[in-house]
Amino acid sequence: MTTDNLKTPMVALGTWAWGDSGEIGDGYFGTHLTRAGLEEVADKAHAAGFTLWDTARVYGMGRSETVLGEVLKRYARSDYQLSTKFTPQAAGTSDDPVAEMLEQSLANLGTDYIDLYWIHNPADVPRWTPRLIPLLKSGKVKHVGVSNHNLSEIKLADRILGEAGFRVEAVQNHYSLLYRSSEQAGILDYCRNQGIPFFAYMVLEQGALTGKYSPENPLPEGSNRAENYNGILRQLKALTDKLASIGQSQGAAAPDVAAAWAIAKGTTPIIGVTKPHYIESLVRAGSITLTSDDIAELEALADAANVNTRGWWEQAM
Repeated sequence: MTTDNLKTPMVALGTWAWGDSGEIGDGYFGTHLTRAGLEEVADKAHAAGFTLWDTARVYGMGRSETVLGEVLKRYARSDYQLSTKFTPQAAGTSDDPVAEMLEQSLANLGTDYIDLYWIHNPADVPRWTPRLIPLLKSGKVKHVGVSNHNLSEIKLADRILGEAGFRVEAVQNHYSLLYRSSEQAGILDYCRNQGIPFFAYMVLEQGALTGKYSPENPLPEGSNRAENYNGILRQLKALTDKLASIGQSQGAAAPDVAAAWAIAKGTTPIIGVTKPHYIESLVRAGSITLTSDDIAELEALADAANVNTRGWWEQAM
């Protein structure tokens, strides 16, 4: 077992969109990210004390990791934590595809170890989970987690790792006001009882919960998120209005409150950061106090919206 405990931050920094090609119709957001802009994001994050960066080999098929590695060269390796993933659906044909993908990630990121390495999707838990054990023993991976696994798969992965003296040290699933399947399936309670940090991704539903978008001002056409969310923006208005009003009372904005909700639920939100002012939003999110009434009202409005934002890659929990 690794002797150092995983340092769980209040918020983790997502870099999925850093793998975007920047071409409309060929990427996630249809945005163009510059090296200088991302360095400014990193500098603000560093100054604010946000240290865990989450990426994956399949985000832009290496582009996200490579850009992140270049940007983080400006800091000492001990100043930040790297979280990346093995994705079974992209496994190679070598004798050990997990070790092979890890080596690609290490090269992309310009490091010799990963702080938190994930099995990205369950696929075949008995097949892939044991492959983490030699990586932990080698020191190339310090801690391991599972992403998009249901409760029985999390327990199975933990049992497999436990036989070698290790354990599942983190769980990462889609979790937002609009998509609370991990809570409904008992995964949040399990993690709390076992002392396992739960990382929540898509907390802002790719911008749909920021209050920035409406039927009159939809998400950018030609992007995947426009296709996924523009049709439901009208149903989200009461919820985003409430997020904005709670924020206004605390000198904050709707996305800050959505992130604060995830923190209040005992999770670590992974928030995508592509612009420097997003870091200021995360600082505000950490200082927001939500009452139990606030949380109940937000969840009731989310339920009333009656939308399903489960991703195509996700299984039912």
